[in-house]
Amino acid sequence: MPATRTPAQLTAVAARPLVSVVVPCFDEAAVIGETHRRLRAVLRGLPECEYEVVYVDDGSRDGTWDRLTALAAADARVRLVRLTRNFGHQPAVLAGLREAAGDAVVTIDADLQDPPGLIADMVERWRAGWPVVSARRTGREGESRFKTGTAHVFYRLLAAVADHPVSLDTGDFRLLDREVVRTLTLLPESELYLRGSVCWAGFPETSLEYGRGPRLAGRTKYTLRKMAGLSRRGLLACSSAPARVPAAVGLAWLGATAVTSAVRRRPLPLAAWTFGCEAVLLGVLGEYLLLVHREVRGRPPYVVRQRWAAGVPVPAELTADELTGPREAWTAGSAR
Repeated sequence: MPATRTPAQLTAVAARPLVSVVVPCFDEAAVIGETHRRLRAVLRGLPECEYEVVYVDDGSRDGTWDRLTALAAADARVRLVRLTRNFGHQPAVLAGLREAAGDAVVTIDADLQDPPGLIADMVERWRAGWPVVSARRTGREGESRFKTGTAHVFYRLLAAVADHPVSLDTGDFRLLDREVVRTLTLLPESELYLRGSVCWAGFPETSLEYGRGPRLAGRTKYTLRKMAGLSRRGLLACSSAPARVPAAVGLAWLGATAVTSAVRRRPLPLAAWTFGCEAVLLGVLGEYLLLVHREVRGRPPYVVRQRWAAGVPVPAELTADELTGPREAWTAGSAR
């Protein structure tokens, strides 16, 4: 059931709420102009809502930043964040969430595989009281059978071993209430898996089903290596099951060895097999130690190189609150 809002929250949402759309970009120069055109068409049609679009350039090398600055110069509702290098999709989304000023924040990729038209339905569900509105994929047009099949298996494996409920077939195309955004952005983790963190937070969630289309232009940036890295991050972030594999395998191994030795009435030469088993188990523990090492270092998940707001560049060291300023000033300036 949707969360119950307080009278103050209902009044704030009813008085022309601000909807932010966060768009991470990496080498999307070929499509970014059409992406913005479609987003603006949808956002202009939202009833009694203000809007802003926050583009996060995740270290693009193909002229994406130049196109984004042209958009920002022509539209004061566009805000830009430029990272110093390619930190990856999840850090880029997190950067956008921290910059967004909206009462509701929508995250969507720039390649138009996720339909911007669904944002209107998300906002309608949000205004009805749902703090999380996710888009669930029912099909993945234009993607290989390998990618589709592995994604299907991964989400179900994750759901089976996760320590908390997770949403099936759901990526980062979703709407988050300001309270949810605040919760996520205050988490101290640097190796954040946002899809799992949204479910972990436990806010009431509803979903909209859609068929994912092919890319409008360019090539996918999610290589096999990046998909494997995202899957590893998700599994380690959402489940403690891998950490328990060594104990389970060790006990099973000892039991099998004892039974086999008893049946054959002599010890088995298991030195080579034991070495291989130990190497695999140490590798699993190594993943957790590496994760702990990264968290203990305390490095931020990304570094901002430049920001644009209200059509002009601003110092990168300013915080999101300093950029946003009073709500009235921002909405007045965005009327251009």
